[in-house]
Amino acid sequence: APLNADNARFLLLALLIALYMLCGAAVFSAIELPSERAAKARWAERLESFARRHNVSRAELRRFLRAYEEASGAGIRIDDVRPRWDFTGAFYFVGTVVSTIGFGMTTPATVGGKIFLIFYGLIGCAGTILFFNLFLERLITVIAYVMKSCHERQLRRKGVLPHDGRRGSAGSEVDSLAGWKPSVYYVMLILCIASLIISCCASAMYTPIEGWSYFDSLYFCFVAFSTIGFGDLVSSQNVRYESQGLYRFGNFVFILMGVCCIYSLFNVISIVIKQSINWILKKLDCRCCHRCQRKLFRSRRNVVMPGNVRSRRNISIEADVINESDTDGRRLSGEMISMKDFLASNKVSLAIMQKQLSESANGYPRQMSCSSKQNGFSGGVGALAIMNNRLAETSMDR
Repeated sequence: APLNADNARFLLLALLIALYMLCGAAVFSAIELPSERAAKARWAERLESFARRHNVSRAELRRFLRAYEEASGAGIRIDDVRPRWDFTGAFYFVGTVVSTIGFGMTTPATVGGKIFLIFYGLIGCAGTILFFNLFLERLITVIAYVMKSCHERQLRRKGVLPHDGRRGSAGSEVDSLAGWKPSVYYVMLILCIASLIISCCASAMYTPIEGWSYFDSLYFCFVAFSTIGFGDLVSSQNVRYESQGLYRFGNFVFILMGVCCIYSLFNVISIVIKQSINWILKKLDCRCCHRCQRKLFRSRRNVVMPGNVRSRRNISIEADVINESDTDGRRLSGEMISMKDFLASNKVSLAIMQKQLSESANGYPRQMSCSSKQNGFSGGVGALAIMNNRLAETSMDR
C-alpha cells in the first residue's frame, strides 16, 4: 500500500537523522581518537614509571586506582570539598533533574534515593517541559503585541489613527493579535540572538569565577542550556566563591533563561526541519508523478484520452498518429474509448438503434427482404437483429 504523507515524513526524517549521526560519528572519531590514543600512551608510560620507581606491582596499583574511581563516583575527592547532598547541593541536583540536564556529578547512591528519583523525575520533567512550551507561546504573543504596537504607532504618526484611540477589552485585544503572529523564521532569529546574548553574559561570569577560558565557558553554556549535560564542566562545584550567594543566584537565573531560550529554539528549528522535509517530499512526489505519467503515456499509446489530453494526442505525442473527426466513427483495433467520447461521436447511430429496438419490443410489423431472410441472424432478437436489419436496409438501398 502506498505510504501516506505522515509515514513518508517520518521515514525521511529517520533516514536524515541516521545519516546525520553517521556523519557526526565520523567527524568526532577523526578529531578525538588521535588525542585519546596519545593520552592513553602517556598514562601507560607514567604508570609504568611510577610502579618501577616505588617497586609496586602493576596489578596492585591498578586495584588501588580502581578503588579510587569508585570513591570518585560516589562524590569523594582528595581535596576538601563541600558536601554534595546538603540542601544547596540537593537543590542544584533537582534543578538538573527537572530541566533534563543531568550533569552526572551528583547522583543518588541509595536504593531509596533511586526509587524516589524515578517518580520525582517523571512528574518534574513533564511539568518543566510544559513550562518551556508555555514560555514559547508567551514569547510569540509578546512579539505579536510588539509588532502590532509598532504598526499602530507608525499609523498614528501618519495621521491615519487618532492619538487618543482607546483599546478594546482584553479578549478582543488577544483576538486582534491573531493576525500579527510572526513567521517561524522571525521567531528563530529572535531566539538565536537571545540565546547568544545570554550565553555571552553567562560566559563572562563563569570565566573569572570558575577559572575557565572564555571558550570553555561558552561550551559549558551550550551543553547546559541544551540539556545535554556531559558533566565534564559543571558550575558551582568549588568549596567557596567570592560573593557565593550572589553567584549561585546568578547561575540559577542564567541556566533557567538559557534552557528556556534554547529549548524554544529547538522547537522552532524542528518546525523548519519539518517544512524542509515537506518540500523535499513535494519535489520527490513531483518527479515521481512526471515519471509515472511518461510511463503511462508509453504504455497506453492507442488510448483515446478525453478532453484536452485527446487534442494534444492529435498533435502527435507518440509515433502513432490518431486521426479523428466528428463524422468518422472508425477507430483503430484494440483501442479503448470512454463512454463520453462514444456518445459524442455516435449520437445519430444510437438514436436509430434505440428507435429500432423500441419498435421491435412493441411488436410493430416489419417487412423483411429476401436477403435478410437468408441471413443467419434474421430471426434474432435484440441488438444483433437490429444490426442485421440495418445491414439489410443498406443493401436494399444500394
